[in-house]
Amino acid sequence: MGMAGPRKGAMEVKMDLRQRPARVLAATAVIVLCLALAAGCGTRREPASPTLTVMTHDSFKIGDGVIKAFEQENSCKVVLLKAGDAGAALNQALLTKNNPMADVFYGVDNTFMGRALEADLFVPHPSPLLRDIPDDLELDKGYRLLPVDYGDVCLNYDKKWFMKGPLAPPASLEDLLKPAYKDLLVVENPATSSPGLAFLLVTVGTFGEGGYLAFWKALKNNGVLVVSGWEEAYWGQFSAASKGTRPIVVSYATSPAAEVYFSKEKLEAPPTEAVTAPGTTFRQIEFVGVLKGAANPTLAARFVDYMLDRRFQEDIPLNMFVFPSNAKAALPEVFLRYARKAEKPVVIDVHRLEKMREAWIRAWTDTVLR
Repeated sequence: MGMAGPRKGAMEVKMDLRQRPARVLAATAVIVLCLALAAGCGTRREPASPTLTVMTHDSFKIGDGVIKAFEQENSCKVVLLKAGDAGAALNQALLTKNNPMADVFYGVDNTFMGRALEADLFVPHPSPLLRDIPDDLELDKGYRLLPVDYGDVCLNYDKKWFMKGPLAPPASLEDLLKPAYKDLLVVENPATSSPGLAFLLVTVGTFGEGGYLAFWKALKNNGVLVVSGWEEAYWGQFSAASKGTRPIVVSYATSPAAEVYFSKEKLEAPPTEAVTAPGTTFRQIEFVGVLKGAANPTLAARFVDYMLDRRFQEDIPLNMFVFPSNAKAALPEVFLRYARKAEKPVVIDVHRLEKMREAWIRAWTDTVLR
């Protein structure tokens, strides 16, 4: 306000107010207005940056720099909401459908895709990046779920174990039923494991609904070991990765590449190999979509496009050890040399899969575990 002038006495002030009321009131009004304007200018702030919430499963992993680049380009904050495994995360999205917890959902795969589509969780988004994605990965022609990555679930075997003896590695599912392969295989329970479910689907697709249970009954009689999840199977029972005694495990066609990449010592070749012959693999495809009722739908659509573009896609292989869906994305050397793709994976329609999945699992449980 500045320095005040010489002080007046009380009577002089009263006289001034009586004699010059209009001028005093006008001046007071101007001062009050200036103070109000000054206060407003002093507290004025730029609008807060929008927050984009992405719901996903616990296995989601991508480089911090990739997320930060999107935040900088779009002046926003990205929050990753991890909600358990893929099935649990989808259940969260279903339970909060009318008041979504996120703007984007990533991680629903083709084993649960039918459920997500039938629940009408997503809005269409025909991303221009779909031009770079192979048609066989685009399972939703309504553009509600867009493919981000994929990988083949298949048999993996311990190369060193098979090199020691006369037995050849399995080349087909039928090989597993031969007496020579007794007690050699460990698989995951399809009721509790994603690769376990995928391998069950391999058998349904290969032997049909009339034959897959007979295969599993014969496999049980040949000493198959069933465990609850992938980690227990691979790191606990698989001879190539643990002190286990089983040289054949259900894993991924990218597992040999992971063995080389994460090895503490430099390897000239992986200690494992994947079996990708026709009728032995199931291709898991993971999708992303903009949730219906999203708080920031425009920003959500931009993030979906970003996930399908090369910057994001090229960061996928060495973080999640699956293939990027964008055909133009460059692959790391370890993938080019050691990761495998099946030429003819088993294909099951997602709506049929949704209709029959629980029945197949129950029948498998009755056959194999009881």
